[in-house]
Amino acid sequence: MSEPLQQDHFKVAAKAKDPLDPYLTGRGAQINTKNRFQKMETTREHPEGIDEWAVDNDRTRYLEQESRTIVNKVESQDVRMGYSMNPYAGCEHGCIYCFARNVHEYWGFSAGLDFETKIIVKKNAPQLLRRFLMNPKWQPAPIMLSGNTDCYQPAEQKYRLTRRLLEVCNEFNQPVGILTKNAWILRDKDILQEMARKNIVSAMVSITSFNEDLRRLMEPRTTTARQKLKVIGELAAAGVRMGVMMGPMIPGLNEHEMQRIMKAASEQGATFTAYTFIRLNGAIKLLFHDWLFKNFPDRAEKVWHLIEQSHGGKVNDSRWGVRMRGEGPVADMIAQQYKKYGKLYGMNAEEWQLDTSGFRRPGQQASLF
Repeated sequence: MSEPLQQDHFKVAAKAKDPLDPYLTGRGAQINTKNRFQKMETTREHPEGIDEWAVDNDRTRYLEQESRTIVNKVESQDVRMGYSMNPYAGCEHGCIYCFARNVHEYWGFSAGLDFETKIIVKKNAPQLLRRFLMNPKWQPAPIMLSGNTDCYQPAEQKYRLTRRLLEVCNEFNQPVGILTKNAWILRDKDILQEMARKNIVSAMVSITSFNEDLRRLMEPRTTTARQKLKVIGELAAAGVRMGVMMGPMIPGLNEHEMQRIMKAASEQGATFTAYTFIRLNGAIKLLFHDWLFKNFPDRAEKVWHLIEQSHGGKVNDSRWGVRMRGEGPVADMIAQQYKKYGKLYGMNAEEWQLDTSGFRRPGQQASLF
């Protein structure tokens, strides 16, 4: 049985189609969903209700703050990383399916437009990382950059926090993995190459589609697939171990592109892969539904039901080991393709891991571990 949406969502979606409230190009979400933690909220019931009330939802704002921590332990059993760090909360890339949207509610914002227009900048992230690594209790283990939001999103052009985090990691010989959808990573090729020689860095580029019309709608402020392939090729040539993330695979939209993505990435030097199946938890369910029916009215019902069929009649599954892969015929077909083409293109063929043995704190002559 199909999972019903909250009734108030349909009111929001209908209002968003008003000619006085046009589609926001360059943004993934078109609405702000309710923050489940907020007991009080202010809404505009009608665009003409107060003439002088100007609402600018499309302008990006950077909210600078001094954070208390930067490295987080990852509890999820579905991802292969024990720790992550994110210099930015919220992400201007605007990927409509992004699981990190829900986290923005903890900051007091909406998972919708707020997520991609109100970017929290953790200005003291490099200092926090240095303090964390200096703690004698830290037993060196790889840390993931962009475990939540993209560390090379547009804010990086101004703040360069990711660059400074990499410099700290390089100084300590602290292993780090990177996941990004932005070609801005090439600006750090020099330090990535140096870290690669010490086997303390690897990077993945996320590619979900070669269809530019789909990409512009689904992840509007990311770089093109062609540019992403260039990133893989250039960094692989520089000696950085490169991989490709295909996530999420969405039945009826991009799942048929898996082979093409893996083949193109392997030709550019990628040696490992990962993928996820679409999962619409929390507010993402409402945001994705609104986006899907506005942009693909001809196939929206079919896509929605295919997602439901792969999550036991819902569009989300919270079970470890299942939620990121789905189950049923469609999910199984995607899993089989992933295995088949991974083997065909020589992906994931080697046993490999980042090197933690060289970790040292400033002043140490050799590793104590």
